[in-house]
Formats: sequence, structure tokens, C-alpha cells
Amino acid sequence: MSAQTSPAEKGLNPGLMCQESYACSGTDEAIFECDECCSLQCLRCEEELHRQERLRNHERIRLKPGHVPYCDLCKGLSGHLPGVRQRAIVRCQTCKINLCLECQKRTHSGGNKRRHPVTVYNVSNLQGSLEAEEMDEETKRKKMTEKVVSFLLVDENEEVQVTNEEDFIRKLDCKPDQHLKVVSIFGNTGDGKSHTLNHTFFYGREVFKTSPTQESCTVGVWAAYDPVHKVAVIDTEGLLGATVNLSQRTRLLLKVLAISDLVIYRTHADRLHNDLFKFLGDASEAYLKHFTKELKATTARCGLDVPLSTLGPAVIIFHETVHTQLLGSDHPSEVPEKLIQDRFRKLGRFPEAFSSIHYKGTRTYNPPTDFSGLRRALEQLLENNTTRSPRHPGVIFKALKALSDRFSGEIPDDQMAHSSFFPDEYFTCSSLCLSCGVGCKNSMNHGKEGVPHEAKSRCRYSHQYDNRVYTCKACYERGEEVSVVPKTSASTDSPWMGLAKYAWSGYVIECPNCGVVYRSRQYWFGNQDPVDTVVRTEIVHVWPGTDGFLKDNNNAAQRLLDGMNFMAQSVSELSLGPTKAVTSWLTDQIAPAYWRPNSQILSCNKCATSFKDNDTKHHCRACGEGFCDGCSSKTRPVPERGWGPAPVRVCDNCYEARNVQLAITEAQADDEGGTLIARKVGEAVQSTLGAVVTAIDIPLGLVKDAARPAYWVPDHEILHCHNCRKEFSIKLSKHHCRACGQGFCDECSHDRRAVPSRGWDHPVRVCFNCNKKPGDL
Repeated sequence: MSAQTSPAEKGLNPGLMCQESYACSGTDEAIFECDECCSLQCLRCEEELHRQERLRNHERIRLKPGHVPYCDLCKGLSGHLPGVRQRAIVRCQTCKINLCLECQKRTHSGGNKRRHPVTVYNVSNLQGSLEAEEMDEETKRKKMTEKVVSFLLVDENEEVQVTNEEDFIRKLDCKPDQHLKVVSIFGNTGDGKSHTLNHTFFYGREVFKTSPTQESCTVGVWAAYDPVHKVAVIDTEGLLGATVNLSQRTRLLLKVLAISDLVIYRTHADRLHNDLFKFLGDASEAYLKHFTKELKATTARCGLDVPLSTLGPAVIIFHETVHTQLLGSDHPSEVPEKLIQDRFRKLGRFPEAFSSIHYKGTRTYNPPTDFSGLRRALEQLLENNTTRSPRHPGVIFKALKALSDRFSGEIPDDQMAHSSFFPDEYFTCSSLCLSCGVGCKNSMNHGKEGVPHEAKSRCRYSHQYDNRVYTCKACYERGEEVSVVPKTSASTDSPWMGLAKYAWSGYVIECPNCGVVYRSRQYWFGNQDPVDTVVRTEIVHVWPGTDGFLKDNNNAAQRLLDGMNFMAQSVSELSLGPTKAVTSWLTDQIAPAYWRPNSQILSCNKCATSFKDNDTKHHCRACGEGFCDGCSSKTRPVPERGWGPAPVRVCDNCYEARNVQLAITEAQADDEGGTLIARKVGEAVQSTLGAVVTAIDIPLGLVKDAARPAYWVPDHEILHCHNCRKEFSIKLSKHHCRACGQGFCDECSHDRRAVPSRGWDHPVRVCFNCNKKPGDL
């Protein structure tokens, strides 16, 4: 940088002496000014100082004729920014410092310093020099912004128009590793937001479209990159405009605010309206309630190096008036920011999410508007990295994408209570409990992350939805919460044994840890309610699309019908009468072990009369053989077989030998004990309900509707397969999935799985989708 000084260069600035005194003792004329050393330097001092490694890369300039240095006192203060630092107007010969007008008044207006001799710099030369510097700087900045263009970032339907990070960086036209801040603008439609951005950042170039027509010129969210200030500038749609999807567009504004580091609220009103304070106050509340948590989650989920600050952006209220004074003009003792905070408090709004709120006003007596004050305020705030630091453009895109994915979807305007600019309905799940009507408190689209619906308040019981769930009381007392459901049979029972026990002893409640804890008809009388003995109850919310507790497990009729339907189809293929065939089959299924199976009984064991298809076969309860009605018309008690003291059917031979006790081994008795209950139930069903004999004689559709569990979709409502959408016909049968209750064709529901939550503890028909679900159904 340094070079030998020619004789012509000496004497150009005789009043400027070296301020370092490092090699010259302060007696030589200054030739250079080092901005980083904050001093004027002679040739010798400049060479000696900048030979040092730590000072070698300092920026120095060679002084020109009439050069006026910066003020030595305010030059290094953090409150002064490049381009607005003050030049000196005098040099104090005693103090040997350069002073601007303000510093001279502050330090040399009183006491002995007032008498210090000073050298006045050539103000006319100073003015010319400053103007030349400013013109050169402005020309350079204008050239940097000549090729800047804006692009649509998010459309009016909240759809991000940039595909990925690379596309975002390409459209911004910046380097991937460039650190940026985000500046956005808000305000009412027609207040000149786009015009403000064009003149503040791009020297009047129409980077963002403006229009003199009544139609809004900005639809959606547009972005551009300012290479001078290294910021992404975002233009938004105006408030109070006549638009469709008003709720979604308002929600879009808060997403932009959440990714911004600096927000400009532009108002052209002569007086600040309440809408301004309500908008900022409601935005602050919604930001803290909904966006803080999501920004933290995005930082963790995306593994971002730069944390997304949970403290909101700084706000500048840019107020332009024509006929009225600026805020605070009639209260010189109070700063405008204090008056703004008072307005917030009076309206009950608290903008605590924002890192700071500033007021910048300009009064336009004659156009054009002066944006220089706004530009200086922006530059000062952009240099402050205390709260929000610059970050890569990829981080900005990830934050916007995460917020767009989370808070999206239609908002029904007719359900909105517009007492707030940003009501909770804009950001929370729209699902309502079908029982009590309360809304889900979780954020939108929480189901994508596997988070279930939740509500702030408790639900009320509804008979229509039967939204009462049971938990095992014994497990609860041990510190566990295990849900249990009433069902037809225990998981250890075979299908027909479970059905028999159900008809005899009622439904059961089975705990995975404790086993069967309750049977509804365990005793002849005095059975207690399970709530008083073995379970706790809880009323749960009913959310649309979920059926986690809609478990109508009283499916005994359907289980019986499934077996009958299967047998009816089988015997039909053999050209047998379905009624008698099904009766025989059911008898064999629940017969005691010592009974001869119906299929082996071809003739009466006594008179040897052959049985025809429609003839009824009777079993003797004593010996278990098969007889015709005439040879087994007598009755007597058979307690040795477990039939108790009541008279039951026996054959003639056993009736005559009624005084002879049968020799039954202990093993036989144990074997018969379990199956005898099933047979008793079978006779009770046959005699009281007539279900076995008459089921096939009733039209199958009526029987199926009567036996259908509550969660099954009725047959008449099923027009096509729920999965492949094939239409049902006479040739294409309907099948119900035992898990979800929807109707499917055979191809889409051929899998078999146990569905214990619905009371099906043994493999039953399930659809293709339910079969893919992990864990128990």
C-alpha cells in the first residue's frame, strides 16, 4: 500500500499532521488515513505500523487535496454507521483531535477547552468531497441492484412455488453460503408497500410490481435479493383487500412474519389506526402460541446449524402523513415508542413476541416520499445480531416449508369469529369432538406425525357413540393403565365354546395382565356392575375418522350366523336340506364328548329304523347314542352326567335302568364337564330363540342386518368395494372386515387375523388395509 511520496504530494494538506507518533513523533504531515486504525498517518508511521502481521490487511486510503478527516471522538462509536459518520469541521491544536460540530459543542463549549485554538477545515471542499463520495457510493450500489428481479414465493392458496433449497437459491440469485437476513413488509392494501420496498432497497427500480389501478398488484408473497444489504426482501398482500380465501391469506402473513428478522408495517394514514395495533398484538400472541414450538421442532428435525430464534422479529412502524404531525411531535418529552406501547396497553394487546418495536415517521408536504430515514433505521437494525443472526438461504427455505406443511388446509370462513386477526382456528386442528363439540387443541396436520387428537376439556357421555372406555382397576392400582373391553368370549376359548359360555354366563371383561376379571351372568342373581368391582370408567372424545373406542363387542349373533352361513353353503353343495344339516352340525359342535356324532348315526340304535334327510335324531342324555323320537320319548334326571336334577331326554333302555348308577371314570367326567355347558346353552338357544332351526328359513339379508355389529356398515349402504371400488352385483359378494367394518370384495378381504379389540379372538376375515397394520387389531 505504501510507496515513496513524491515532492508534489507533500504540502497538499499541511494542516493534517500524523496522529500516530509511532515513527515521527507527530511532526510529519499526514499522507494516509487508515479506517481500521482510526487515525491519519505519515509515510513512515504507515510503513512501520502495517509491517506487523495483525495490521497488514488494514484498508488505507491516500489523502487527496482538501481532505477532511472523520471526527476522532464519534468515529468509532457503535451508534454511527458507514455512510452516516460525521466529518470533522475543526481541529483542536491543544488536544490534537478532529471534531465534528456536535462533538465540538459537547466537549469544547465550556471551561478551559473553550479557549483552545482550533483550525477550521475548508467546509466548501468538505461538502464537495462528501457529495462526490456519496455519488460514487450510490452509483456503485445502483449497479449492484440493476439485475435484481422478484419471484413468486407462495401463492394465494398457501402453496410454496419453490421446489427445493437449490431452486430457492437460484431464484434469489445469491451464493449458497451467503448469510442473509429477511425483511418483510405488511400493511393495508393501497398504502404503497411495494413502492416502499422499491425505493428503500432498489433505488426506485420496479423490482416489485406497482399499479395505479384499483386492483391489488401483489397477490401472494413475492421475494427478491438485495445484494447491497445482503437481505431477502419479501413483499406481501395487503390487508383489508377484497379477496377470496381471506382466512388462508391472513394466515399466510404470519408464516412470512415468523421467518422474518425485520418487519416493516407501512401505513399512509394521517393517524395511527387501531387495526395496526390489533394486527401486531394478535400476530405476537399467535406467534408465541403456535409458531415458537414449531420453529424449535424444525431446528431439531432438520438438524440446522443455526437455531431458529423463538423470539420474533424487530418491527418498524413506517408512518407517512400529509396533513397531520408525526407521532410524538406534540409530546416532546416522550419518545414515540413509549406512546406506541401505551396504545397497545389500552387495546389489551401485548406485542411481547417482537424483539423491539420502532417508530419512523415522515411528513410529505410535496411528493416524492423521503425514504432516507427508513433506510438508515433499517441499516442500523440489520447490523444488530444480538437477537437474530444471519443464516444461509437454505435454512430460511426449510423454516418456510416446515411452517407451510404444518399450517395448511382450508379454513371455513363461516365458522370463524373474526374478533382477532389470527384466531386459533387458523393454526389448530379443525376436528371437533362428535360428542361434546369441543375442538382439538393440537396444531394442524398433527396426524402426519402420529400425534392423536387432544382436547383441553373433558368430554361428556353420549349414548349414540357410547364413548365410555374401561381400564382394569387392579392394574391401575399397580401403576399401570390397561384398557379392557367387554366381549363375547375369552381369548382362551374356542369359537363355539366361547359362544356357549356367552349365552350361559354373559359377556366377559378380559385384562391382558389379569385374565378374565368379570362375567356379566356369573351367578343366578346378585351379579354386580363391573364399574363397582373390577374396572374404572373414563369418558373419551369422539373424533371424526377414528373409532378407537367404538367397540361393539356383542357380536355373538354374527358369530353364530357366520357358522350357519358357512354350513348352509357347504350342505347346499351336497344337495341336502340346509335346516336339518345345520342343526346336526351345530349339535356336533357343542355336543358332550360321550355323544355319538350325528354324521355316524344312520339308524335308530333301538328299533334300527333308518333316518331320512328330514328326520330328527335324538341323543339319549345317559348313554349318548342316537334314537328316533319314539324310542327316546321318556325323561328322567341324569345327574351322573352333569345334567343336574332336572329331567332330560333318555332312551327306553336307560329309562328302565334308571335305578342303576352308571360307572363313569373321573377322566370322562372332566372331559364332559366343559362340553356339557355348551350343550345346555345350545338347547337354550334352540328352545328360546329358535335361532338354529329357523335361521336359514328367514331371508339372509334380514338375519344379517339383525345380527350386524354396530360398527359394521349396513349392507344396503355398500355399493362398491371400499378398496378396489368394484361395484357389487349378484356374482360379486359383499364381505365385512371384522376390524374396520367396511365392505369389501373377496379379493380385498381374504386375509385372516384375530381382532381382539372387536371381540374376535380367533382369526377372522380382515381387509387388505387392516391386515397391514402392525400390532394387535
